[in-house]
Amino acid sequence: MKESLNNNALMLVEAMLDDSDQLRIADTVAECGSHRIDCGIDCRGGLAAGRWLSEVCLGGLGEVCCEPDAVMGIRVVVQTDHPLVACLGGQYAGWKIRHGDYFAIGSGPMRVLANKEELIQHLDLATVNDSAVGILETSTLPTEAVCQMLAKSCGVAPQDLWLLAASTSSLAGSIQVVARTVETALHQLHEFDFPIERVVSAWGVAPLPPVAKNDLQGIGRTNDAILYAGDVTLWFDGDDAEIQRVGESVPSSASPDYGEPFEEIFKRYDYDFYKIDPSLFSPARVRFINVKTGTTMVFGTMAAEIAARSFGI
Repeated sequence: MKESLNNNALMLVEAMLDDSDQLRIADTVAECGSHRIDCGIDCRGGLAAGRWLSEVCLGGLGEVCCEPDAVMGIRVVVQTDHPLVACLGGQYAGWKIRHGDYFAIGSGPMRVLANKEELIQHLDLATVNDSAVGILETSTLPTEAVCQMLAKSCGVAPQDLWLLAASTSSLAGSIQVVARTVETALHQLHEFDFPIERVVSAWGVAPLPPVAKNDLQGIGRTNDAILYAGDVTLWFDGDDAEIQRVGESVPSSASPDYGEPFEEIFKRYDYDFYKIDPSLFSPARVRFINVKTGTTMVFGTMAAEIAARSFGI
């Protein structure tokens, strides 16, 4: 399944570009031939672009949609029957891209080609492919030098590199981040040596916050959507004891940093992600359904009032 991530993603990207005017996106080709697709930096993007962007990030192995929410207005729903490969092989934002003055948080299927992260190596997700597709959380399109560096890291020709970029303060970028409810739960489980390969299907939901005035506020609001109002269901094939062992540690409420809007926590740690307790980055509530025993176990609690305060509603 991991071998199909980039090919699946590329088919979605090509479909997006066929409809670029309606999606309000644009492809700017670098001198080296790399494709830089603006989904929410200088281009407006929007709801549809955000949905496509999220599904590209999942390597075509999951579905994302927006639905009405009685409390928050709109919520982002994600589901997949291939959670390990789609979420940790594709969606996890594990590549911190720095080149000169340029910085972006990288996610998407290109990560399994670069094989730079301990997570990819530990889960044996590395593979090779002729094309690489990546997602960049950034406020600036990648430069020529960045494109060449990323292509080399992924082992592809520069003209076979496809990068989709959106800022966190854009509508498309917000959707792409909020669609990570399942991914955050799986990553937390991985930290506790939970057998993620036994999670056979997954569903997650979190409210879509109002578009932020800047990236800092966008980072705060999108994180709060998951940390305080994210709800995940994982279907698991295994023993109840394995769930009981880690369940209480999975929700964001298990973190000592839990309880304030993320922007306030971020400021307290001098805007350094790596000083924040990593166990905070998880959904508010996680529900395990054991397909072998029929047992359902729920851990965590919703704190939508904190998310609402962050959203200014």
